Order: sequence, then C-alpha cells, then structure tokens
Amino acid sequence: MGTVFSFVVRAPRTPSVTAALAQAVAWLHHVDRVFSPYRPDSQITRLAEGRADVDACDPEVAEVLRLCAEIGHATGGAFTAEPGGRLDPSGLVKGWAIERASDILHRAGARDHYVNGGGDLQLRGEAAPGEPWRIGLADPHDRSRLIAVVSGRDLAIATSGTAERGAHIVDPRTGRPSTAMASITLTGRHLTEVDALATAAFAMGEAARTWAEAHPRIEALAVAADRSTWCTPGFDGLLAAS
Repeated sequence: MGTVFSFVVRAPRTPSVTAALAQAVAWLHHVDRVFSPYRPDSQITRLAEGRADVDACDPEVAEVLRLCAEIGHATGGAFTAEPGGRLDPSGLVKGWAIERASDILHRAGARDHYVNGGGDLQLRGEAAPGEPWRIGLADPHDRSRLIAVVSGRDLAIATSGTAERGAHIVDPRTGRPSTAMASITLTGRHLTEVDALATAAFAMGEAARTWAEAHPRIEALAVAADRSTWCTPGFDGLLAAS
C-alpha cells in the first residue's frame, strides 16, 4: 500500500497469538494484491481498465465499493472511490484493512494491541494494565514536533494532510486539490469509517469544522494552511495529561 505497517501487541506469545499475527500480515499483503492501483495485475486495476467486472473479483471488492458509496453519500459527495475519474478506493481500503487485521488479533486473544498503517491506527485495549494508549500527532508544518498527544482505549485515529505527499487530496465536487488545511485528524471507534471520513473532511476544507461538530461518532483536530488550529468540543477529552 506504499507505506509502513507495524504491530504493537501486549499479550503472551502463545501459539494462537503468533499464528494470528502471521495471519494479519498475510491479510495485509492480500489486500495490497487485490486493491493496489499501482499493480497492473490487481483486481482494482483490472476493474478500472474494464478488463474485469465486480462479479469476477473477490467478495471484498464489492464490500469495499459498497462502503465507499455509503461514505460518499454520508459526506455529500466529499468522498469518492473514483478520484480523478479513475477507480481507486484507497481512501477507505487502508483503514478497512487495518481494522480487519486488528480483529484477527483480537479474536486470537490479543486484547491489548494496536495496528499502525502509515500513521492511521486501530487501538484495542490498553498499553499497560490501567494505562490507555498515548499517540502523538505530528505538526504538519514541522514534523519534528507534536501538536497534541491523544490518549484512549479501543480508539481509531486517522490523519489526512499534505505533509508527506503534498496537495494530493482532490475535492471530487470541484475536481481541484483541497488546500485550506494542512492536516485533519479524526478519532472514532472504527478505522474503516474514520480513515475514509478523514479523507472526506480534508477535501471539505473550511466546511469540515461544521460537519465534524455535527457528526455523532467522531472528534476532530485540524491544522489550517495558515497554521491556525481548531478542534471539535469533545476532542479536548482525548488529550493526554502532560
């Protein structure tokens, strides 16, 4: 998927947990083979080029496209599986794949862990007995410093921004890159939703604040292109004590 994945697992190294970790890694490689828009032989590439139809693909493809359509509807068209007019559901796939990998570990008894894919995380359980996970959020204008530290249990965190890839997120409603923000971080329970919504919120630009404040399942922290910041009222409750 063009990024680094990592696992932090706080559990005894039992055979079931070891096998689950291997299964989770295999799952992520499978997702890359099926959904990568950079692989000429992936099912998504073949769909995009008209060399296959959905019925000929793995069942996960239809599931992902359905989820993309639902997010697109929920965000008033700010999210799409066809950015630039070409099929590419990457804005949802990474979070969906990470959440599934986390589920594999959880079912095997690894109740306390997180899976990190390029800075998007699915947290489960605790970092230590009685201690929540603590996740630092980098300043998009200066990657050497943090703008906040989020603390929580059973939490999903996703960030969309320009720090690593420049102005690459296009508002599908206008066809132009969104430049009002440098980054926006969303938190919620499920990374499938949170990751896709972070992409949509970034595309919304200044309208993201009103939208995020009205959303019942997420909190948000945004850094604007002019370095100003805003957050939803509930985000303060997620900040770790200094």
